[in-house]
Amino acid sequence: MKQTFFLTALLLSVFSTKVNAQDNFFSKGEKSTTAHHVGDVWLKEISGADSIFNSSIAIATFGIGARLDWHKHPGGQILMFTEGEGYYQEKGKPKLKIRKGETVKCLPNVEHWHGATPESGVTYIASSPTQNGKTIWLQRVSDEEYNSKVINQSTSKSMSADQEIINLSKKKWLWMSDKNTDSLKVLFNEKSVFVHMGGSWGKEQEINIIKGGGIWYKNAEIQETSVRIIDNTAILLSKIILTAVVGGNEVVNPFMVTEVFINQNDKWTLGSLSFTKLLTQ
Repeated sequence: MKQTFFLTALLLSVFSTKVNAQDNFFSKGEKSTTAHHVGDVWLKEISGADSIFNSSIAIATFGIGARLDWHKHPGGQILMFTEGEGYYQEKGKPKLKIRKGETVKCLPNVEHWHGATPESGVTYIASSPTQNGKTIWLQRVSDEEYNSKVINQSTSKSMSADQEIINLSKKKWLWMSDKNTDSLKVLFNEKSVFVHMGGSWGKEQEINIIKGGGIWYKNAEIQETSVRIIDNTAILLSKIILTAVVGGNEVVNPFMVTEVFINQNDKWTLGSLSFTKLLTQ
């Protein structure tokens, strides 16, 4: 608790002070002479770890094009970018462009590198737990890695959310096929609405229909999907070929399915599921 309070107070003092690159609240410190980076890097320790606070806090300033070697932190690290634009990349993942005001969380023992872009220097405050050991330095970042395709961090988060919704929808079709109503009860929002060609109803009736076999969603062959996220709402459109058993008869029809997911407390639930029959496959 004391450590969290100290870090919060420190960050508030930094971000509430109007500064620019020339007269930052903290000086950029001493120029680094280690062999673990390319280009000009300045480091200044703001607060060292001790017997009470187990995290060290430092400010790092990178000249244009400067970057650290690949490395990992046994205790993880949080980077809070205060000036300029920089890069951050984890092993096996796309390179991200990080801007002033954004934060990156480096998970423990995940190989990564970070630094400035070819057009801009960058400054960040780093909070690093030290109880599990110091930074482990690895190989140098190659020119090919440094110059690889870059995406914005906000875009990356959006892409991850899109994929999460697509994966959740696929699970839903499997649960409906298996008549797994326990999982569906958790997924379906309490106020959810289901729109079929024969009418519309709420969560309880949909669960009962699936459980009792009134409609058996035997197989959904997904042909196309698209996701649009608006604030805490995700709209998923899917073109599917649905094999269903209705009243004991198996039918196969093409549908455009609209699913609306709602994010509450970092958890997605299904708020609406509607079927529109297509004239052709």
